[in-house]
Amino acid sequence: METTLANLSAPAAAETWELRLYVAGQTVKSVTALANLKKYCEEHLKGRYKLEVIDLLLHPQLAEGDQILAIPTLVRKVPVPIRKIIGDLSNQERVLVGLDIRTFEQS
Repeated sequence: METTLANLSAPAAAETWELRLYVAGQTVKSVTALANLKKYCEEHLKGRYKLEVIDLLLHPQLAEGDQILAIPTLVRKVPVPIRKIIGDLSNQERVLVGLDIRTFEQS
C-alpha cells in the first residue's frame, strides 16, 4: 500500500471528516481494518469524509507525527478533538462511539 489521500466520497456542505489509517503492509489486520472503516464511513458519513492510508513499512517516519505506537491505528484529525482507535476496527459500535459519530448524527 502506498500513502494515498483519496476522497472516497464527494464532499457535502457539512464539515468533511478527515481520517488517517496507519497500517503496516497488506496484512490481514490492515486489510480488515480498511474494509471495516470504508463500510462504516459509507454508512454513516457518506459524502462527508476523506481517508488517508499510510503504510508505515513504506513511510515509517510518518508514525511520529501522530504518535503511533501500534497498528492498525485510526486517527480522526477533523473534526477536533483528535481521536484514536487501535485495532482491526471490527467492532462497529466501538468505532462509531470512539470517533464520536453517534453523537454527531444525533445532534
